[in-house]
Amino acid sequence: MTEPADPLHAPLRTDEGRAGLAALLAAPGRAVVGLDFDGTLAPIVDDPADARAHPAVRGVLERLAPLLGRLAVVTGRPVEQVVELAGVAQLHRLEVRGHYGLERWDAAAGRVVRPELPPGVEQVRRALPGLLLALAPDAAVEDKGASLAVHTRRTPAPEETFERLQAPLAELAEAHGLVVEPGRFVLELRPPGADKGGALRALADELGDPSAVVFVGDDLGDLAAFEAVRALRAGGTPGVVVCSGSDEVPELLQLADAVVEGPAGVASWLTALADALGTPEHPNGAPVPPA
Repeated sequence: MTEPADPLHAPLRTDEGRAGLAALLAAPGRAVVGLDFDGTLAPIVDDPADARAHPAVRGVLERLAPLLGRLAVVTGRPVEQVVELAGVAQLHRLEVRGHYGLERWDAAAGRVVRPELPPGVEQVRRALPGLLLALAPDAAVEDKGASLAVHTRRTPAPEETFERLQAPLAELAEAHGLVVEPGRFVLELRPPGADKGGALRALADELGDPSAVVFVGDDLGDLAAFEAVRALRAGGTPGVVVCSGSDEVPELLQLADAVVEGPAGVASWLTALADALGTPEHPNGAPVPPA
């Protein structure tokens, strides 16, 4: 009879990923784990306001938070949205880095720290409706406060509309000192100088000499975090890149140490990690024998 596959190790397909996971399991209290939200912890939906974390996510984050050096959701969304949509307001030791790291929140402090926005955000907010009316009236604008995201998923021709908007939105962003972050049928105009790679490196620096750094993501905006893990690995810090698989972004599959099937697969992998780590009282999944 064939034994069931190990849900924690089976998705790993590179030696570097296996080494990174081994380092995390050996010293979880000094490890950093970063998680994207949309497409990773929550399924992609037509209307971003309808997004909700997979049902298993909150419970497994609650298990993992006290076991890891840093556990953080690293997202392009505003912090408050993710705290609400993931239901983690009371989840101690979890952090949320929003707007690609520009904003930060943790349950212990209970407040959001954010920088002053550049004037270009308001200038683009005023100019965007007229541009879209002329080029793509069916595109939807998601105002995130510190950025504006143009979604083409619900247009009659999502991919064609996405391609048609790339150049004019890039020109608009550049004229006002912003940059464009492409994603899964979304083009986000946001302030420069922050990305998920920088947010992940900041978490590692704040912890100091991490035993391992892990990032789980699904979209083009996560590439910077994938690259950060690889750069840290080149510098001697073990790491793992996990992709929440999607046919919409096949290029990420080739860069990952492990691929799982969407948010349900991410929740299963994180649950297997929590099972392997055990509890603060019983680390590594088993009671500590008496001395």
